[in-house]
Amino acid sequence: MKFEGRLATGCLLAITLSAFAGNSLLARAALADGQIDWAGYTIVRLAAGAIVLSLLIGAQKRQSVLPQRRDLVGALSLFVYAAAFSCAYIGLEAGIGALILFPAGQITMQVIGLTRQIVPSKGQLAGAAIALIGLVYLMFPGATAPPLLSTVAMICAGVAWGVSSWAGKTVADPSRTTARYFVGASLLTLLLFPLVDWSMFTGTGVVMAVISGGVTSALGYVLWYNMLARISITSAAVSQLSVPAIAAFGGVLLLGEILTARLMIGGLIIFAGIGLTSWASIRTGSS
Repeated sequence: MKFEGRLATGCLLAITLSAFAGNSLLARAALADGQIDWAGYTIVRLAAGAIVLSLLIGAQKRQSVLPQRRDLVGALSLFVYAAAFSCAYIGLEAGIGALILFPAGQITMQVIGLTRQIVPSKGQLAGAAIALIGLVYLMFPGATAPPLLSTVAMICAGVAWGVSSWAGKTVADPSRTTARYFVGASLLTLLLFPLVDWSMFTGTGVVMAVISGGVTSALGYVLWYNMLARISITSAAVSQLSVPAIAAFGGVLLLGEILTARLMIGGLIIFAGIGLTSWASIRTGSS
């Protein structure tokens, strides 16, 4: 690959990873400041993502993005992820939320692999154990511990994200499948309408949810699939480690959050665990 091509790929990768971290920053900014309630944020985010992906994928491939029976698990888990994610960010700071979400999703995918007789290597098991230790340290009771209910909600979001990621892992057309998941999840948000606090709706909150769903989620996923065709599996796995770090530092710079010792130590332990898991997965050629 020529220098210009490498530079373009690097820029697109940075934009993609920043978009993923942006989901945490946007949710925290909207929900912590009371610009919108969690149910409304979830509805708008998923609807915006469904609309953008339907227009984009439908125009490109001229194929239907209506969910099918085989999309039920992916759509349902995406809905649970988005709802739990919104609930969690009422009480969690952006960096801590991302640090909880990421290992929860990774560990979930490893557990699903076990149920499919995909036995992890010693390196993968060690990495998952280290990441879990970091997660436990982050949650351990103390003056700087994150709120328990919000932490549990984010763990649920991570588990649901892991299920959704696994559901779409082996499909032939991940972009179109993701569009169907978003459409299905947006239909499921009808269940949330009785829970919406319409008095909390503000223009700022709605705009943040639209950007999160239509740009940092929907377009972020499309860019990510494009990146996977350009970079090695090693680069893809390692690059994802930067997402919680971007969210953490973005929270400090943009939202005035505090970079605590607990966040730094817990984050380093989690990064080490996820990094070891990714490295071991690449070496063994497994998921």
